[in-house]
Amino acid sequence: MPKLDESLLSGLPPFSRLSRPQIREILDQARTQRFEEGAEVFGEGLEATHFYLLLDGYLRVVRTTPGGEQIIVLHISPGQLFGIAAALQRDTYPATAVTAAESIVLSWPSHLWQGFTAQYDGFATESYKTVGQRLGQIQDTMTEIATQAVEQRVAAAVLRMVNQSGRKTKEGIEIGFPVTRQNISDMTGTTLHTVSRMLSAWEKDGIVRSTRKHIVVTAPHRLVEISGH
Repeated sequence: MPKLDESLLSGLPPFSRLSRPQIREILDQARTQRFEEGAEVFGEGLEATHFYLLLDGYLRVVRTTPGGEQIIVLHISPGQLFGIAAALQRDTYPATAVTAAESIVLSWPSHLWQGFTAQYDGFATESYKTVGQRLGQIQDTMTEIATQAVEQRVAAAVLRMVNQSGRKTKEGIEIGFPVTRQNISDMTGTTLHTVSRMLSAWEKDGIVRSTRKHIVVTAPHRLVEISGH
């Protein structure tokens, strides 16, 4: 891939306080990779050899429960660091990262993490802020699964994706990456049959429109009411 320009990173939180020469130093140590939709960037429990930045595309973060069930605990948008096990003082990845759409990723060897956080102003504080937000999101998801009714959970999951990636269309707000009913099932700890039945009912009520891998929310306020948020 051609050499990346520093302006790609200059507006992103971990790099916002850095000069262009400093960003150049960081970019020169990065590897650029392109992943097809559905590719695994790294797996839960594997050695954390690298940390990453998502330049383009979307990622699903998947965790395995003690019972062996896989749950999508959050999505990652362009411009965000991920796979930062070193920030959690871990040697292994705490979850699996799978591309939700074709994605372009920068990666650095994990041994550079400590130097980056010590050397570059704002890199550490913004990165640890990201970690805190992610842990909060994961906790919210797990709490919803444990305490909320299924319809509330599914509505909350769809709203999270809309808030993160939604784009306005003539029909409503479209989720910006491919999403299947199985994905929503994996996000909410419910069955594929239940999710399909629910989306079909919402479609009849004019709340959503769903086709293969695409969901448009046509009545966001109704979905907010259902979610109880």
